[in-house]
Amino acid sequence: MTWVRRQCAEVVPDGAAWRHAGLRLVTLGPGESFRWRAGGNEAVVVPLAGGAHLSGDVALTLHGRTDVFTAPTDLCYLPPGSEVTVDSPGGGRFAVAYTAAEPGLPPRYRAAAEVPVEVRGAGSATRQVNNLADAETFPCRRLIVVEVLTPGGNWSSYPPHKHDEHRPDETELEEIYYFEVRGGGPGYQRVYGSSAERPIDVLAEVRTGDVVLVPHGWHGPSMAAPGYDLYYLNVMAGPGERAWRVRDDPEHAWIRDTWADQPADPRVPFYRRPA
Repeated sequence: MTWVRRQCAEVVPDGAAWRHAGLRLVTLGPGESFRWRAGGNEAVVVPLAGGAHLSGDVALTLHGRTDVFTAPTDLCYLPPGSEVTVDSPGGGRFAVAYTAAEPGLPPRYRAAAEVPVEVRGAGSATRQVNNLADAETFPCRRLIVVEVLTPGGNWSSYPPHKHDEHRPDETELEEIYYFEVRGGGPGYQRVYGSSAERPIDVLAEVRTGDVVLVPHGWHGPSMAAPGYDLYYLNVMAGPGERAWRVRDDPEHAWIRDTWADQPADPRVPFYRRPA
């Protein structure tokens, strides 16, 4: 299994090494469209740049944004069985996060103004989290979708951690990290450690359009090179409870205690909401 995907177009669960989390990335020219047939998957549609109109089983407008560094975005949830056409009059880039799920939830729109935005960490570990479809405020069956923005020179997804607290190993959440870098520079992602049966050890340079898969193990930090702000869309899914539980690598967990004495980086948040 290849855990680092360059200029990735889609991550498809194969039922073996990668079982749950899916992501489709689509670039549209002005007036172009694509068709989404959900089948047995629920999905969250996230504009990365530009906006779109959805028609078919769902009719709504996603206003989108200029790019991921200028504003949060509106988004929508599509339940299993949905068939929609996504049409972008001005062109744009779009992410469709998906996973197999039970039907029963209705389609749902979330305005950008309703997306919870928080600042985490302090000092050089300050970052911004946009909780697009988090487990606490936006219902899905199994998906969790957030995005993280890290100023150049800072680290996020830190201390290294897992999302397997109170879970047996086979139900640890899978994660997809889709990256964009402002200014075209590099970023870096670390994933490591697991049982002897499922080893993983990744330290990858990433650029805009690249994807890193996290099947298990500790992940972090995500490193923004000085001068280059880093963005990643984080898609999480698994077979168990839809809950974002963090367990830090014990070797590095002490770092959280140092944040109480450090100010947050003033470059975060990247954008302020209107008063």
